Amino acid sequence: MVTRHSALPDEIPGQVQVLISGGGPSGLFLALDLAARGIATLVIEPRDAVDPTRPRAKTTNARTMTHLRRLGLADALRAAAPLAVDYAQDVIFCTGIAGPEAHELRRFRQAFQLVPGRYDPQPECGQQVPQPVLEEVLREAAAGSPLITLLTGWTVEAVDMSDGDGAAAVAGRTPVAVGVSDASGRTRSVTAGFVIGADGGSSAVRRRLGLRLEGGSAALSNISILFRSRELGSAITLDPAVQYWVVGADTAGMVGPMDLDDTWWAIVQGVDPQTAVSSGDAAAMVRSLVGTEAVNIDVEVVATDPWTARMLLAPEYSRGSIFLVGDAAHLNPPWGGHGFNTCIGDAANLAWKLAAALQGWAGPGLLDSYGRERRPVAERTIRDAAANGEALAYHFADPLLVAAGPDGEAARQAAFEALAVKQSEFDSLGLVLGYAYGGSPVVVPDGSPVPAEDPTRYVPAASPGALLPHVWLGDGTSVYSRLGQGFTLLADAGTLDGVPAEHVFAPVLDAAARQGIPVTVAAVGPSDDGTPPSELWGAAAVLVRPDQHVAWRGSSAEAAAAALAVAAGWTAPRAPAPRGAEPQDQHERKTRVSAVIP
Repeated sequence: MVTRHSALPDEIPGQVQVLISGGGPSGLFLALDLAARGIATLVIEPRDAVDPTRPRAKTTNARTMTHLRRLGLADALRAAAPLAVDYAQDVIFCTGIAGPEAHELRRFRQAFQLVPGRYDPQPECGQQVPQPVLEEVLREAAAGSPLITLLTGWTVEAVDMSDGDGAAAVAGRTPVAVGVSDASGRTRSVTAGFVIGADGGSSAVRRRLGLRLEGGSAALSNISILFRSRELGSAITLDPAVQYWVVGADTAGMVGPMDLDDTWWAIVQGVDPQTAVSSGDAAAMVRSLVGTEAVNIDVEVVATDPWTARMLLAPEYSRGSIFLVGDAAHLNPPWGGHGFNTCIGDAANLAWKLAAALQGWAGPGLLDSYGRERRPVAERTIRDAAANGEALAYHFADPLLVAAGPDGEAARQAAFEALAVKQSEFDSLGLVLGYAYGGSPVVVPDGSPVPAEDPTRYVPAASPGALLPHVWLGDGTSVYSRLGQGFTLLADAGTLDGVPAEHVFAPVLDAAARQGIPVTVAAVGPSDDGTPPSELWGAAAVLVRPDQHVAWRGSSAEAAAAALAVAAGWTAPRAPAPRGAEPQDQHERKTRVSAVIP
């Protein structure tokens, strides 16, 4: 990576393939994913350095960790994380965390997919890690790529879709003229084949498109507090947890360890947004959260950050050659830790489609599928997070929770039962892995029923549009390790009668070669418990997209070749045939596939 801090205007390239406005998590991830596909990017980021006092997102879920694994970064992030997964996996609701009045009310085990050892639903489990640490890992990874130029100290100020400065159109889309400037007032114009707004909730790119986020905000605000305390760790009388939710009569909210070196974070919930909080007030809030036995513990406030949960969504995710990702497209309430992870999902969905357009194998419908696929995911995620925002710690407050005797026991039992409503906030595998692009124009429906959406319950299914169900294979490797950089045709080895998969599915390779579409064909054996892949997939073969979602399933090589055209955006999907209507002869080949892809 070329990193240019406060560069001179003539040091900034005048023409680039992709310009990304915003070098936060979604912008850097997108640049890295594109670099892995051979695409160069210019990333414009106003911040010269990452601020370690604004941890904000702390939850990297199993899906995002799997995306990072695909880029070779999962191990690097785990090594950099201050808290290992082995440290704690639970969220504990309580009346305090120190002293005789600290009662555990309810515990959510293995929250946020924190599972020590082998994880089955994905090749990676979740990881608790502050956002600044994640950003530093992404910056370091980007530094190793010659295809990424990170320009810090500069900001995107203007976006003109009508002036591509004579540059050739890419995938039928007009290049964009982008004006950037630095704090001293210096300016530079850059022509980009594509412009990506990854510049947060106040996105300059989105504003230049005349788009406004639509939705609402929570009535009350919250205050995040980063603090140091040498004495707090030894004062805690409850089990270790990644989050303690304190249901306090005076102060309610969350507290948890940032690292094992006496740095902690807290979020005080339900605060009047007009209330000014001094360092002394913040320290008092922390002591109130912790409990009466720890009133005199040392609290050194490092930073405070007032914020309000917002439920906002852009009406469209793209226009022409301009695309929005992450917070520029949606603002999620933080309850459940889905906001940052949804941003990474956007970038992963867009990266391969941009690469396809720039490499010349994307059909006219591929780029338009980005918003059609990702906007419903954000809408669903916002809806669930907003519902969790209706049941915060202070909603369960009751003075009797700390009482001794039968009255206290009854109040705590009632709280235990009432807190069941928070299950989907911490056990949200259905939301994390269960989303599907079934209505997308670049997947081939097969008429099969799709598992009902449920925020907590994930039913692995290879329905077109769904995430490829994960299994550990008999040799101990992940089925995801069989996936190539482009599309992958996976075939159940047990259905091939000993014939190489490349021969059985030669029409797929032939069709791909004619259009330059990257395709890998691979045979897969049973899982480590002996389950044949076809039993898990509901078909002898599946066509998997570069983002690990299923585009098609079936048995016919000719149908798979036709599906490849759909998945690359060249043709519209046909009405689904009844399940089981495809030819079952695995060796049947026809010669009429030459017209599949124009």
